Amino acid sequence: MEIIAYEMQYAKDSIEKSNIVCIPFEQKYFQQYMKIYNDCFYEMRKSLAIEPYNFLGDYEQIREKSKDIFLLVSEGEMIGSVACYGSEIDDLIVSKKQQGKGYGKQLLLWAMNYIRQRSPAPISLHVAKWNERALMLYKKVGFEIAHIERVR
Repeated sequence: MEIIAYEMQYAKDSIEKSNIVCIPFEQKYFQQYMKIYNDCFYEMRKSLAIEPYNFLGDYEQIREKSKDIFLLVSEGEMIGSVACYGSEIDDLIVSKKQQGKGYGKQLLLWAMNYIRQRSPAPISLHVAKWNERALMLYKKVGFEIAHIERVR
């Protein structure tokens, strides 16, 4: 099955401020992170025949990358997360029970502002064509498709 992904770049000069505060990843949140991560990507991985469907199962898989992962936590419960690798945003996830409340947009804006404080480089991200909700959010915020990739 062919998988189409879009490389997107932020096309505007200014970035809207976020109204949330994220914290650096802490290992004590790994079980919550793993559940939300797998819940968020399961349907896409299954429909695109990317196995294993529940990809994340061990902290060692993200240990090296965890320094670039940021969490939105309220009263000890993880709401969502976003990773910032240089000037690229990745793995933006929101707990299923918190979706539809604007947290995805706020995590995206937080990540964009975090990156811009560290670098003037163009902000980019990748999204599977399959993920229409994320694609619509990214376009609404100001990202444009820069490149279409056929993964397989």
